[in-house]
Order: sequence, then C-alpha cells, then structure tokens
Amino acid sequence: MASPLDDLVTLLDLEVIEVNIFRGFSPEENRVRVFGGQVAGQSLVAAARTVDEASRQVHSLHAYFLRPGDPTAPILYEVDRLRDGRSFTTRRVVAIQHGEVIFNLQASFHAHEPGLDWQIPAPLNLPDPDSLPDFKTRMAPYKEQMGEWYDRPRPIDLRYIDGAPYERAGVERTGQKVWLRADGSLPDDPVLHACIATYASDMTLLDTTLLPHGLGWTEGGVQMASLDHAMWFHRPFRADDWHLYDQHAISTSSGRGLAGGSIYTKDGHLAVTVVQEGLIRVRPEE
Repeated sequence: MASPLDDLVTLLDLEVIEVNIFRGFSPEENRVRVFGGQVAGQSLVAAARTVDEASRQVHSLHAYFLRPGDPTAPILYEVDRLRDGRSFTTRRVVAIQHGEVIFNLQASFHAHEPGLDWQIPAPLNLPDPDSLPDFKTRMAPYKEQMGEWYDRPRPIDLRYIDGAPYERAGVERTGQKVWLRADGSLPDDPVLHACIATYASDMTLLDTTLLPHGLGWTEGGVQMASLDHAMWFHRPFRADDWHLYDQHAISTSSGRGLAGGSIYTKDGHLAVTVVQEGLIRVRPEE
C-alpha cells in the first residue's frame, strides 16, 4: 500500500498537457475546497518544469489565492516564461478551474553563488521532536470533536511544541513552534523538497494569527481563508528531515491576519522564510 507521503509525491507529479500547460488533481478527501498548500505546491512544480537549467533552484515565490478550489475537478496550470536571464529565471503560473483563475504564483530561480552569509539564530533549548507526541496521539482526546478529519492520512509529521490547538482557548500568546517533516523518505530532488515544504508551510501559519486573541480550534464563529503567501528559500534542506517552524503573529486588522514563520533545519540553519496573510472574520455572538 502506498503511504500518505507517496500519495503526496504522486499528487505533485503533474500531467503534461501541452508546452507550458499542466494538469493536477486533488486527493479523494471530504474537503469543501482545495487545500491551499496543495495548489501552491503544484504551481511550483509547474513553474520548475519549465526551467531548463537544472542548477537553478527556486529562491522565492509570491502567490495569491483568488477563489476556492473545487476538490472534485482537475486544476489546469498555465506557465508564462517571463524571463530567462544570466543569473535568474522568472515564471508566472495561473491555476484555472471551470474557466476561472483560482490562484496565481510568481517564482524566481537562481543558481547558487558565493556571497555573504548570516541569519537570525534559531531558538534554543527546545524539546527533541522524537520526544513529542505525533498528531494522532496529541489529538486523541479530541477525536470525536474532529470527526473524520482525525483519521485523514497525513504525509507531514507535525509535532506541536506549545500544546495542542484545542487547548489554546483563553490563552493569549504571540507565536507557536512546531517540528515538521515529510513522513517518509524522499528522492534526491531539490525541486520536490521545495514543493513539499511549500505544501507544509500552509498547514499551521494562519492559525498563529488567532493566538494573541486567545482563540483556539474550539471557536466555531471564526471564518479563515488564505489570501496570499510568500516564501524565500535561503539554504539547501531536505523535507524528510526534521525542521523547526517558528511562527509569530504580526498583525490582525480589517478582517485580515498576517503571520510570519522561519523554517530551520534541526542543526539550526535558516532554510526558508514564510509570510502569509489570510481572511479572519469573527461572527458576533447571538
């Protein structure tokens, strides 16, 4: 039987329709809309498939979620080859369903070159990821509340350092930390590792914007949806190794929330920086 990670790798392996045109599908899950990390990861795959120089790896992406994706229909990805320069390659990807654009992304690719090297230091004195409960163990007391979502296959092994989301109601804080990794072994393909990191980066970041307000997953009156997403890839990494995702809320206002995250390798190297804004609407109590 294929593992959830095998299924994710298959999900990211887009079908070639024509030059610069690809088709992707969604997993057979009971979702109202396509998971944002999926369409972002598939879009990055489409962009990378049109980069001819193998030495050039993605160093940044900027994306907008425009419409909810339909999980029952294929997604068409159209790539524009905006620029092939001597140092950088730039691509634009438009994701289309039912004749409408649901998502767009621009990504830039760059070959490694020597230069200055510095980073914000990684947090210290954190528990080892293997000492923390995995998602199902952590969420077992809330299995009935979660319904079928509890048993859903998870290709990303996610371990909360600051407690489970169901335990946060009434506790105000400005950030959270999680350990994460692809749950299995991946081939030595830097593009695949970057795409899986893109998929995983959307899993917990927007939740961080609720923390300063003492809101947790038990709050039924909160509507949330991703609006835009940006990532910068600084240093090589493997998505199947443990990484610390250090997340912090930046602002909530005007029905929107902004959060940032730093993804560090287990030995403290800053691999990726992420910033995401999302819709946050709190329905008034009746």
